[in-house]
Amino acid sequence: MLEVSNLHVSYGQSEVVHGIDFTAKNEILAIMGRNGMGKTTLMKALMGLLPLKGSVKIDGVDVGKMASYQRVQHGMAYVPQGRMVFPNMSVTDNIRTGMEYVKSKKIPDEIYTLFPILKEMGKRKAGNLSGGQQQQLAIARALVNNPKVLILDEPTDGIQPSIIKDIARILKEIKRMRDICILVCEQVLSFTMDVCERVMVMEGGRIIYEDTRDKVDSQKIKALLAV
Repeated sequence: MLEVSNLHVSYGQSEVVHGIDFTAKNEILAIMGRNGMGKTTLMKALMGLLPLKGSVKIDGVDVGKMASYQRVQHGMAYVPQGRMVFPNMSVTDNIRTGMEYVKSKKIPDEIYTLFPILKEMGKRKAGNLSGGQQQQLAIARALVNNPKVLILDEPTDGIQPSIIKDIARILKEIKRMRDICILVCEQVLSFTMDVCERVMVMEGGRIIYEDTRDKVDSQKIKALLAV
């Protein structure tokens, strides 16, 4: 579904991501690394929030030069770090903001099956939700556009451990219910090992480690994240 080739991303004259290559199909793929290693820059570039050099293809269509909204139309969705919900809008209206390119404006029952708390709190302002509830709202808003590729940047950031387990369960359920590639940018190894089928580690803007979950060297990843 997602094919990234020779991807370079720069801030002005300073290159941050150096020629990354990877593919992802029907799977949950984690990209790990310490702060400042280029993970969020990579996520933003994939979504069109930063210019890039190289190729980003969704089902064979190169979206790398398209605007963000065009990438959404081609099946990409993004849940940014910090959630970025609309705090003064209701939960229901926040979800509907993700439905611009969907013919039906009725929120699918599947969304409330995955996130029952959002149905209960539909009329409440999003700014009054907890961090974990806002994360669920941000994921629901991304899902209503029926994406082929779902990108989540630090989904566990600022969320208590019990809710992190809920987020992991929800992502696995989404993967079970849909034909989808989920790309997770993350630092919490326990969450990654629970939810992801493949793990890559970034350092200095490059992929320096990659393996499937069943073969991952957890101690090596811990060392890379701790340096």
